[in-house]
Amino acid sequence: MNFADLGLSPDLLKAVADAGYSEPTPIQAQAIPPILMMKDIIGIAQTGTGKTASFVLPMIDVMASGRRRALMPRSLILAPTRELAAQVAENFEKYGKNHDLKLALLIGGVQMGDQVKALNEGVDVLIATPGRLMDLFERGKILLNGCELLVIDEADRMLDMGFIPDIEFICSKLPETRQTMLFSATMPPPIEKLAKKFLQNPKRIEVSRAATTNKDITAFKIPVQSRQKRETLRWLLKNDHVETAIIFANRKTTVRELNKSLQQHGFSSSEIHGDMDQSSRIKELDRFKAGEVNILVASDVAARGLDVKGVSHVFNFDTPWHPDDYVHRIGRTGRAGAKGRAFTFVSNEDAEAIANVEKLTGSKIPVFGKSDVRVELIDPAASKKDASEKPERKARGERKPRKPVEESKAEAQSVSEAPSKSEEKSEPRPKPARKAAEKAQPQKVERPKKPHKGAAKGESSDPGEWNGPVPGFLEVSAG
Repeated sequence: MNFADLGLSPDLLKAVADAGYSEPTPIQAQAIPPILMMKDIIGIAQTGTGKTASFVLPMIDVMASGRRRALMPRSLILAPTRELAAQVAENFEKYGKNHDLKLALLIGGVQMGDQVKALNEGVDVLIATPGRLMDLFERGKILLNGCELLVIDEADRMLDMGFIPDIEFICSKLPETRQTMLFSATMPPPIEKLAKKFLQNPKRIEVSRAATTNKDITAFKIPVQSRQKRETLRWLLKNDHVETAIIFANRKTTVRELNKSLQQHGFSSSEIHGDMDQSSRIKELDRFKAGEVNILVASDVAARGLDVKGVSHVFNFDTPWHPDDYVHRIGRTGRAGAKGRAFTFVSNEDAEAIANVEKLTGSKIPVFGKSDVRVELIDPAASKKDASEKPERKARGERKPRKPVEESKAEAQSVSEAPSKSEEKSEPRPKPARKAAEKAQPQKVERPKKPHKGAAKGESSDPGEWNGPVPGFLEVSAG
């Protein structure tokens, strides 16, 4: 199947082709035809499978006919975070370049003036976070009774962030005869209840079981003490063929401290979290997307809606408190058919959190062991043997035969008695016999230093092998 089989307009198909896409993903293939038929939709699919395009593409064709009016948007898309809202707006600009559609982006952290001006001129598509939309609505700057189409994106995240009461209020202000679509990677019971309340005879599209992880992502968990997390992270960043990585932490303070630590150790990293203003967050995201930095340390504001091509690794520095967040975090890698690796650090206090994650996904996360390491590790027993043999070979090859003690003393005495050139010209000064004897002693053979404590665990000098100790967390997980 290709996009032409889905009933999209020629102008839209041209924009899709210009973007480099020819075949729809499963969620797109199943969702686009019923949306064009103006049916209500519940879409459940893994993150990174093209959910955004599955409603953006048909919306462009649906909105192509009609007239926009001041303060009355014709369609509304609600997103939980500023980053996700901006991502949806980028999709509309990319795919709607051949259509005369005006869109407005209502997000917090920026001035209201331009947003109000855009609403006064009239918009076809309004993309908003619930907080800023409620603010403008209460100020009388926006009317919702002309909205023909509503999309609630990442509905489960709306629940986590406490936006469900706001969404219920917004839905009550929309016309009853409208098309409503609800998309998410997970579908907890409160969201099911919301769907039943505001959707009419919806078509349920579930291309994968809710809360399952992407098959292109290889996930591991690493049992590690809290104080060893930073060292373990640095080892993996250096030795797991990391190209581009996102590191998630539960607390904003942890994000700041971890980014500072990585920079001090020579890594090219940046940070993004909720305490930053919107312009700073966009700036850091753009630097990450442009490749100026290859490591982004983030809180859960980047867990959804952040679509960066080529993210090879995701690290959960902290096991997420909400099990749903695990699915979304690791979904930042393995996108659009690419392969990715995800690591979750599990300390003693994370036992309950990781158990909830495994219960949600319905599968055990394998423990990262020696067989999963991407650099060759030398066997500790072989290292000990090499360390004991090499000094002996060196000593045998370089050690000079010792002279008898009497011969050494005689040489020392002759050296002390022999006059030097300076002594011939000046009054002779006898050299201390002890110093002369010390000079005459044969040079000591420099013995190799004992290997450091970690060397016995995996030292190697062969090209392509890990030249250092085997990390402690591998010893633990191997057992």
